[in-house]
Amino acid sequence: MADGADITHPIEHPDRFFIDGEWVAPSGEGKIHVHDSASEEIFLSVAEALDADVDKAVAAARQAFDRGPWPRMSHRERAQWMNRIADEWALCGEDIADTWTRESGVLRTIAGSAAYSAETFRYYASLAESFQWEEPTTSQTGQPALRVREPVGVVGAIVPWNGTNGIIAYKVAPALIAGCTVVLKASPEAPASAYILAEICHKIGLPKGVINVFTAEREVSERLVRHPDVDKITFTGSTAAGRRIASICGERIARVTLELGGKSPAVILDDYDLGLAAEQISRNAGLLTGQVCSSLTRLIVSRRRHDEFVDALSSTFSKVKVGDPFDPDTQMGPLAMARQRDRVEDYIAKGQAQGAKLATGGGRPAHLNRGYFIEPTVFGNVDNSWTIAQEEIFGPVLSVIPADSEQQAIDIANDTIYGLNSAVFTNDPDRAYAVGRMIRAGTVGHNERKTDFKVGFGGFKQSGLGREGGVDGLMPFLEAKSMIFEAMPSHVK
Repeated sequence: MADGADITHPIEHPDRFFIDGEWVAPSGEGKIHVHDSASEEIFLSVAEALDADVDKAVAAARQAFDRGPWPRMSHRERAQWMNRIADEWALCGEDIADTWTRESGVLRTIAGSAAYSAETFRYYASLAESFQWEEPTTSQTGQPALRVREPVGVVGAIVPWNGTNGIIAYKVAPALIAGCTVVLKASPEAPASAYILAEICHKIGLPKGVINVFTAEREVSERLVRHPDVDKITFTGSTAAGRRIASICGERIARVTLELGGKSPAVILDDYDLGLAAEQISRNAGLLTGQVCSSLTRLIVSRRRHDEFVDALSSTFSKVKVGDPFDPDTQMGPLAMARQRDRVEDYIAKGQAQGAKLATGGGRPAHLNRGYFIEPTVFGNVDNSWTIAQEEIFGPVLSVIPADSEQQAIDIANDTIYGLNSAVFTNDPDRAYAVGRMIRAGTVGHNERKTDFKVGFGGFKQSGLGREGGVDGLMPFLEAKSMIFEAMPSHVK
């Protein structure tokens, strides 16, 4: 287990904010303490932003967009800066991975992929050459016209605590290539990756005000959402917070992208081996200790195979080794914080109270006396109307739901306010396609939890607005302008 006395962090200026290209002192004296999820020790304290700090960051981004060089550069010039960020990001991979593990409980063996977020910057930089920023066309009256894509303006980016480094990349990189300037509000539970990005920007001499970083709690964060000089908000987090942000942005017609919660179903058809399905689901359900919005947590199987599947799933999931996330033999680490463990335990109690059968888990591992750990948990005989089947738990808690027919299984899958991810388990790809097309979700995986930000990621219904990743993830940072001429400008070929 990680020893609190040995905990260090690589952040150079935790007592400052990165605003207008400089490390500036906060307006107040408040601190936000970040706890190591496995030891419960404080390993990092950062300055807490107040309204005045938000205003200063927004003013810097506004000035950089309205008067600075960034939006006036060519896409190729911006891409060169982004590739420099990517190069430095890759060099910081160990620091990002270590802090991510401490903040969230993700396995260090998985956190080692943090450096791959550099490829997100490189991908969006590559669009400087391949994306059609100006599209020649013809008006209805036969005049030459251009469809031009321009930056939306100042972007307020609000990121969560579970997968911070990757989510930062998928918000900041498309904003930068579009020509936007960014105010990045770091998560108070997981600010390290945002600070490391700020250090990179300072090191390479990124033009002032293009990226600004501070950490704040929810009340002050709302200042960013309401600020009239912020043209767009991009947010990843809970659906409850997303509703609030959407309503505020609606008041002033600010642009908004929301990647919110999920309660994702897996429909297991009768031709698929239950033991294999149990192994695949168990392997993925422990990812980040279930603190993944796209996790498959509602497992729908025919009633005649329900008990067999619960037994198979309980057997595989209960064998997942829970422990120190820095230990390479560990298969599942702790939850990110005490309040998250309290939340998961409360949902487990509600499941039992409503009549679900607790097949395995449900408590804290007996061999771990500190850290925010919870056992892998499986419930059987769950009614889809019950709380544990309808609300996002954000922990390693799986609900097996019986269905009397394939159509009822699809109906159960769609009986939710969410629509982020899903899966269909079948040996027949044609059946996977047919059932998948009937599931109202942004992603459908065949025989496994599958997501791919390069293809595109986002949800139906209350799982969000817009998409992240791929070309679809660039479009929310652009405004379309129609230009109609008497003669086409000379630069257009």
